[in-house]
Amino acid sequence: MSSSIEDDEGDLTRKQRREQARAQRKALEESHAAAAKRKSRLTLLGIIGAIVVVIVVVIVVAAGGGSKSGLPTSKHEENATVAEVSKLVDGIPQSGNAIGSPTAPVTLKYFGDLECPICKEFTLGALPSVIDKWVRTGKLRIEYHSLETATREPEIFKEQQVAAYAAGKQNKAWNYIETFYHEQGEEDSGYVTENYLDGIASQVPGLDIAKWHEDRGDPNLANEVETDKQAANNEGFTGTPSFLIGHTGGTMSKLSYPGSPSEPAFVDEAVEKLLKSS
Repeated sequence: MSSSIEDDEGDLTRKQRREQARAQRKALEESHAAAAKRKSRLTLLGIIGAIVVVIVVVIVVAAGGGSKSGLPTSKHEENATVAEVSKLVDGIPQSGNAIGSPTAPVTLKYFGDLECPICKEFTLGALPSVIDKWVRTGKLRIEYHSLETATREPEIFKEQQVAAYAAGKQNKAWNYIETFYHEQGEEDSGYVTENYLDGIASQVPGLDIAKWHEDRGDPNLANEVETDKQAANNEGFTGTPSFLIGHTGGTMSKLSYPGSPSEPAFVDEAVEKLLKSS
């Protein structure tokens, strides 16, 4: 009897050992499977992370224009800018800092800083529509005025604004202004140098560069920048772009924009209202 009990206990022990071994093997297999799953998940996350980094870099480069200098890196890019600006302003009368017919019933005064990225938003976003709809049709005249906001160095600010006004002595200020905004460099990178200003001038079709250099020394242009500053201060303007609008030769009123100035609706509505009341 005792021998049978011992055999049963031995059989039970062997059975338990088999079950224990099976359980250990199963646990090991599950552990390996879990490790493989974790590795796969980490690999996938790594791939996704790398893709996100690439996308962010692309967006940053695209938003920043890619080049600190702002000037085109190829002749193809330069030609594209010249063509776009020419298409926008060619055939429209220019006089000094103004574009549009002198007999236009409505005038918009646009206060800007050539280095201001929000001015660039307006100039590249809303302005093309405004020029095509109102300026080209003789209903609106736009004057560009200077107000230092984004440019850190007052002397650099004066030089760049005078450079635009000097092009205006050949009735090409708006070609210069538009080209500058199209090729605006990275903010606070110190991109506005003599080489940069010359580079913008070289892209203005028909501009007499020698005369432009000479005209930049005209003290009346530096005084004009100062006069613009006083006018902006009198209106309480502290940011750019800022606007005044009214009947040509009449009282001007402040024109504000909701949110981003890249949509032309705020200008369209103001011009339509003034035309109806004239």
